Amino acid sequence: MKKIAFFCIPAHGHTNPMMPVAAELVKRGNEVQFYSFNEFKEKIEKTGARFISCDRFLPELTDNEKQNLKNVSQTEMSIQDIRITLKMNDFLEKEFKEFQPDVVYTDSVCFWGKLNAWKFNVPMVVSTSTFAFNQMSSQYMKNSPSELADMIFGLPKISKELKTLEPYGYHVKNTLSLVQSDNNTDSIVYTSEKFQPYSESFSDSYKFVGPSVFSKVMPDKNHERPLVYISMGTVINDKPDFYSKCISALKDMDVDVIISCGNAVSPSQFGELPDNIKVYPYVDQLDVLSRADAFITHCGMNSVSESLYMAAPMVFYPQTGEQYAVARRAKEIGAGVMLEDDSAEGIKKAVQTVLNDKNYARSAAECSRDFRSCSGTVGAAEFIENAPNKSNGYDFLKEVNKASGKFNIIYWIIAAVCIVLFGIFVSWRFTWIIGVVAGIFSYPVGQAVQKKLYRSMAEKRKKNIKPT
Repeated sequence: MKKIAFFCIPAHGHTNPMMPVAAELVKRGNEVQFYSFNEFKEKIEKTGARFISCDRFLPELTDNEKQNLKNVSQTEMSIQDIRITLKMNDFLEKEFKEFQPDVVYTDSVCFWGKLNAWKFNVPMVVSTSTFAFNQMSSQYMKNSPSELADMIFGLPKISKELKTLEPYGYHVKNTLSLVQSDNNTDSIVYTSEKFQPYSESFSDSYKFVGPSVFSKVMPDKNHERPLVYISMGTVINDKPDFYSKCISALKDMDVDVIISCGNAVSPSQFGELPDNIKVYPYVDQLDVLSRADAFITHCGMNSVSESLYMAAPMVFYPQTGEQYAVARRAKEIGAGVMLEDDSAEGIKKAVQTVLNDKNYARSAAECSRDFRSCSGTVGAAEFIENAPNKSNGYDFLKEVNKASGKFNIIYWIIAAVCIVLFGIFVSWRFTWIIGVVAGIFSYPVGQAVQKKLYRSMAEKRKKNIKPT
């Protein structure tokens, strides 16, 4: 039996997949303390874990800070995480000394969990609620101009906040080291290797266990007419106009519709609804998805994973860069279509496409079989119990970077030779143009070569031939 401390931020998408893992660890005889927030108290206690409330450490937020968090500002989330860590310092110092955990299981963006695991030298396993992201898989993201601006202009603010951690024994290089796990960090990812982009680039320190869910329900699509389910998740769900357009789009179709609108929108504001459409604040999402024939989703990782687990094809409507990455991958496997036109007519057309072309349902069903073949919560529990896990020491991404680094050297040697030859035989006056052109093309060419090298080396790995 081991003592295991769970840490998570106050977010449904991050907490929900950790709870089935907690239940499995308790079932196996481990002592689990779950440091979380009161809105999750009842659900956490049902797992058998001991719930420890952390609400008193949440800071009072200004209206601007609340809006930034609602808009999923990475800068604001990082700053608040750092401040919460400082508020919890004395409390967690006492908890670690009294509980003396053997393992810390912490959400990937829960700074106070990670920092205290490092501070007290306790083996740590990271809970990754979305894809595992590194320099390869992060290429799946498509950040909006506002998200990019937030990240760029927010760095000085975050760096300033990080300095406040030093006097308390928290030593951090930068924000990236807090958010992004490296190939030496034990990490659990709630998807399959097949669905994870660039899965070969992650070391065996990563355990891909598939969706973490309590439900044992199997998909059942046998009903009189198709069921369309609509949800925008639990964070950016204040979308009354979008829900209204969905109602307008689907009211005359021969389908049943269930909309989960969250607590930011009241079902009553949609007035009298057509007989085939029902609107609720919340539903049992897994149960609905087990019967759904199409799912209009914001593409949060949990929602997409649950949809594929229940073999429900989707209409993708991502709102953030991270959600776009999930949508892009699900689209690649053929499990749905992107909602390019969010007018009522565009929504209707997208839903009809998913319902009429059975290839989308077949792709979702294939992914469901893949997810259900993963080790699940049992595999996650074993991985946590055995932390720190032994690694074979092979870092595939490091090898790819070495190979692409050699290419970059050759690229710039060729560019230098071209500049010298141009200067000797034409004119030194305009050699700067070649330098500028070489600089402009260095990134796209380097990225293309890196991807080609990656595919080649990944293929060799599959054939058990170590890349050279």
